[in-house]
Amino acid sequence: MSAALARVDVLRFRDFVSRKLGLRYEDGKLDELASVLRERMDTLGLAAFGAYENQLRGQEREELRALAERLTVGETYFFRYWDQFRAFVEVVLPASLRARSGRPVRVLSAGCASGEEAYSLAILARENAAPSGARDVRVLGVDVNRAALEKAARARYSAWSLRETSPEMRARYFRPEGRDFCLDGEVVTMASFEERNLIDEDPAFWRPDAFDVVFCRNVLMYFSPDLMAAVVARITRSLAPEGFLFLGHAETLRGVSQDFHLRHTHETFYYQRRDAPEVARAPPTSPRLEPSVPDSPSLEDSSWVDAIQRASERVLQLSRAPQPAVREAAEAPSVRPVPARFDLEPAVELLRQERHREAMDLLHALPESSRSDPDAQLLRAALLTNSGMLAEAVAMCGEILRKDELSAGAHYLMALCREHAGDRRAALQHDQAAIYLDAEFAMPHLHVGLLARRSHDREGARSELGRALTLLAREDAARILLFGGGFTREALVALCRSELRASERTS
Repeated sequence: MSAALARVDVLRFRDFVSRKLGLRYEDGKLDELASVLRERMDTLGLAAFGAYENQLRGQEREELRALAERLTVGETYFFRYWDQFRAFVEVVLPASLRARSGRPVRVLSAGCASGEEAYSLAILARENAAPSGARDVRVLGVDVNRAALEKAARARYSAWSLRETSPEMRARYFRPEGRDFCLDGEVVTMASFEERNLIDEDPAFWRPDAFDVVFCRNVLMYFSPDLMAAVVARITRSLAPEGFLFLGHAETLRGVSQDFHLRHTHETFYYQRRDAPEVARAPPTSPRLEPSVPDSPSLEDSSWVDAIQRASERVLQLSRAPQPAVREAAEAPSVRPVPARFDLEPAVELLRQERHREAMDLLHALPESSRSDPDAQLLRAALLTNSGMLAEAVAMCGEILRKDELSAGAHYLMALCREHAGDRRAALQHDQAAIYLDAEFAMPHLHVGLLARRSHDREGARSELGRALTLLAREDAARILLFGGGFTREALVALCRSELRASERTS
């Protein structure tokens, strides 16, 4: 008979799972969590949650192992995310081999599940670090799921696990045995496995210079922000200078760490540790604003940057006309002393009223300390871009990105500037970086869609403009004001729909 559970019991269980395993469960997944709790209580023959809590006090480690088997995702396969493995083979492995100073290259597969990722790395190292690949590279896989690690140690896999493995690679490194495939013994010796919880602080394991490369893919996404930051800090500490970190495609370090350079090769993003932290950890934030008055842009055959510049010309005319005061600080910044703790809201309000020149004057009047403030710099960059002062905008974006390569806003503004300079390739690279760093950011999707349409890439235009249209409906009003080029949510939505219709007409 299934155990009876109250909501408060499930909430207490969720808290336990979060504290001990680091796994985060939103309210929408409480039923799933309750099912696991009920199953465990039934297995243990316990009818009340209080009895289960008493059981935990005496057998916590054993129960955590059982919960890890049920709650962690073990689905994986060999050579998953091939673009990242290409970057590993062609960029990361050669750089790591050059830097190793006679010792093996040490690779960590964190959250390795049943070992497919760790063994994929070993196979690729053996293929590309010849003739002594087994001596040159060592791979360590760690996971909290003991059952998955036992499978990894057996190195025996189904055809499903090899679904992305080429026939040549399969023939070279796997031996059929019944319905399964056994991995080559020499590859097996290149990898080892440990049961380990990434949220546990272990200075001996996370010692400085312990690893040259860390793969921690699709793991951080299950942690709370605080735990995510703590795990990333441990990985950072354990990476050799200029070591490499790979995350899952839906994971970024934006807002988590500024100790890494963002790398983009082989159509994928990954990270390289800086020699020393160059900036504070506090991530930049955008002002929280409301949308401005609707105004529909018209592109016809011109570019998005041209449309922004036409809006800027209209803004310039508006800024020359008499305007009501926003605040006393905005009305006469040169007369009234600026407070020691600067406030960007007057400049933001001027941006809202399309009084760009006055907003720039106000920013120039702020204290010297504001020059390095990420919010102030991003606001300056947006004002410069909107005003057509693109050389100055490029310089400001470059300054922001030198300190924080994970600023999605700076990457987007740089994309606009590079398009205007005729460098479409660089524009796309900056847009792609902005999208990777913040998948909910509508503007880079819009820009990529417009670039695709002008290149007669019908499918690319439809995909990106459609995504932008979806995101604009829920885009933060602050970002529309800051990055919308003087246009409103309604105008940008109208632009997306117009461009989508035009792409449909294009053969």
